[in-house]
Amino acid sequence: MVGRVIKACRERAGLTQTELGAAIGYSEEQVSSVERGRRASKEQFLDGADQVLGAGGLISGLKKDVRESRYPKKVRDLAKLEGEAVEICAYDNSVVNGLLQTEEYVRAVFGSRRPAFSEEEVEQRVAARLARQGIINSANPTPAFSFVHDEAALCRRVGGRMVMRKQLERLLEVGQMRNVEIQVLPMDREDNAGLGGPFHLLRLKEGTAVGHNEVQRTSRLISEPKEIQILELRYGVIRAQALPPRESLAFIEKVLGET
Repeated sequence: MVGRVIKACRERAGLTQTELGAAIGYSEEQVSSVERGRRASKEQFLDGADQVLGAGGLISGLKKDVRESRYPKKVRDLAKLEGEAVEICAYDNSVVNGLLQTEEYVRAVFGSRRPAFSEEEVEQRVAARLARQGIINSANPTPAFSFVHDEAALCRRVGGRMVMRKQLERLLEVGQMRNVEIQVLPMDREDNAGLGGPFHLLRLKEGTAVGHNEVQRTSRLISEPKEIQILELRYGVIRAQALPPRESLAFIEKVLGET
């Protein structure tokens, strides 16, 4: 779609691919690849083409679409659902939830993957995860967020001591937002209804709910009503087993002091 828009604007301006490329610092082959949809255009390409072709912001305005097109499809699907949610609930028992991760923590998580991601793949996934975090905004009380973390996720020093300290500080910061509740499930609890693994619950505007879990190269959206009922029941029990939000923030402060 972006390529067709650029081609239409170029032809309207009466320029060849070679002339457009020369004007914005790209080769004819690069312009051709963008127009044919074979490569994603960089933001400077879009800004340059918009200015040279007199598109009045039409081409520059496509930057967000191009940026999101680089993300894995599963990320785009999840981000779309999160954008339609009125409440997002999540239980995590291994790492801090992705919506709450600092950039350094995100890089450490993806950097520990085996077999290893390429540098390009790491950058793509880091950008996608950070972009999803835009939904947590103190100026906008919707959606409401509920996060429960197993204590193990807070004690595992992903990326090293300083990375983890910044991550814990981020949790304390976000935990002060009016629409965010963060709870900790201590490891000394004898009962833990989340031993089956991490999962998300998203309650959508129209009243339906969707579940999501991701383990060992498998990302799965759950919409079957009976499975949703099980996840809702399980999450309710997990919240009851965890420390209340205020006590949880105090717990995180204690972990921070020991990190």
